[in-house]
Amino acid sequence: MTGITLAVPSKGRLEELTRDWFAARGLTITRPGGARSYLGAIEGHPEITVRFFPASEIARELIRGSIDFGVTGLDLIHETSETGPQNVVFAQALGFGGADVVVAVPAPWIDVTHMHDLADVASDFRSRHGRWLRIATKYITITRQHFALAGIAEYRIVESLGATEAAPASGVADIIVDITTTGSTLTANALRVLDDGVLLKSEANLIISRAAKWTDRRRGQLDGVLEKLGISAKF
Repeated sequence: MTGITLAVPSKGRLEELTRDWFAARGLTITRPGGARSYLGAIEGHPEITVRFFPASEIARELIRGSIDFGVTGLDLIHETSETGPQNVVFAQALGFGGADVVVAVPAPWIDVTHMHDLADVASDFRSRHGRWLRIATKYITITRQHFALAGIAEYRIVESLGATEAAPASGVADIIVDITTTGSTLTANALRVLDDGVLLKSEANLIISRAAKWTDRRRGQLDGVLEKLGISAKF
């Protein structure tokens, strides 16, 4: 392997913003095969192969080391693997794709404002209702990590496959852990974020894989790209 591989989101606003970010720094990403092609390039840089992947797949492949560097959300690195952050270098936050992973409870739970209140609720939920507190989420890894840090163990995760914010109203779950940008959807569904309920503040990042097979030549190629981008990242 002599060149380096850059992975960028394959569609939507995230792809557009990523390509604009690189172009503004003199690196124009091309996609010769059109929107359905998963292979691209950077003009004037034949040593770089561009791959177009879904953002979640970019996170997984960065952690595995099958791609060298790429753009994906901070939340996806943390969610994909408990050790994900240790397997990558967060080289640069890009200033777009911002969202928070939050704990939200039903608005009528007026006495539950912080995680320690939720710990009290979880501990006596079974005695009051004959079951554990149910949490609907797509963010299973992040939820488990942060609830463990908060000393909350008596709960059950309900994996969300659809609109997570609808789970409490439908009776599927009691509270949720979800990602939000403005909070308006949570409010519309009579949910409220705990005062200390932001588990992770996420945005798109340029991320380098520690697990990739780095040779002196390939690291030199990466350093050249990072220098052009105005980024200093050591690993």
